Amino acid sequence: MNIFVTGGAGYIGSATAEALLKARHTVTVYDSLVTGYRQAVPEGARFVHADLDDEAALSAALSAEKYNAVMHFAAFIEAGESMNEPGKFFHNNLVNSLHLIEAATRAGLRRFVLSSTAAVYASSDAPLGEDSPLDPANVYGYTKLAIENTLEWYRRIHGLHYAALRYFNAAGALPGRGEAHQPESHLIPLVLRVALGQAEAAYIYGTDYPTPDGTAIRDYIHISDLVSAHLLALDALAERDRLVYNLGNGNGYSVREVVETARRVTGHPIPVVESSRRNGDAARLVAASGKIRRELGWQPQHPDLTNIVASAWEWHRTHPEGYS
Repeated sequence: MNIFVTGGAGYIGSATAEALLKARHTVTVYDSLVTGYRQAVPEGARFVHADLDDEAALSAALSAEKYNAVMHFAAFIEAGESMNEPGKFFHNNLVNSLHLIEAATRAGLRRFVLSSTAAVYASSDAPLGEDSPLDPANVYGYTKLAIENTLEWYRRIHGLHYAALRYFNAAGALPGRGEAHQPESHLIPLVLRVALGQAEAAYIYGTDYPTPDGTAIRDYIHISDLVSAHLLALDALAERDRLVYNLGNGNGYSVREVVETARRVTGHPIPVVESSRRNGDAARLVAASGKIRRELGWQPQHPDLTNIVASAWEWHRTHPEGYS
């Protein structure tokens, strides 16, 4: 297939683009490089440097070739920032996604895979299934849910087949390919920066959550397991017109557990600073991903937190400046 990948210079998008190429698909990466890296675009992919806000460039890119599907990873992802600058997120995540959905529909594409998020759900003490209550705690999660709803209307009206993959804290690294957000707000790379001597301490935001150790609990999924789910969903859209799946290990780890795991992996003491909760953070988000396991046969190959952190450490240790 010929696949159009937005955000293919970012962490998850570039890893998926690489996997598509290895599976002998043809790939075009469309990325503004606002948060992505040209060096992350895999060799063999055609690259278009443009913003989704540029409707003329987007239309030209989608009409330049006959594509079979869109895989959409381009978005701002920082939940805390979304509560401080909601307009930025509404425009980039929601309005620009509408530009893409419209342009893809006009170009005759019939498959659309969306990188969504567990942030669409309300916090819960029980593992979250696809039928769990939807109540985003932040603007970021709201924009992703709004895109999902938009895709549902395009399915009904235009026959657009879509998959929304709601995942829970992508983490870890692949050989030569890791997490390098600027600015970085994800827990594992921030903790590993302390071990690299790039930060004095790791921060724990909130120690009064209703959890066993008082810190927030999250599900973590290795980047390679996330990528494999995207490829399975892409293939499944040939027969099905709507897929909504949670992606996670089903195991929740607290912030303190992540820090302690990083201490064991790196051999560094990693001091911490405790601070107040951040606006928009949920207490617990853990996935129940039985549906995609049953329907598509997906199975995480790297569910252990130690392995996830160790793979991330290997990448950060050998790429201390990221892609720079």
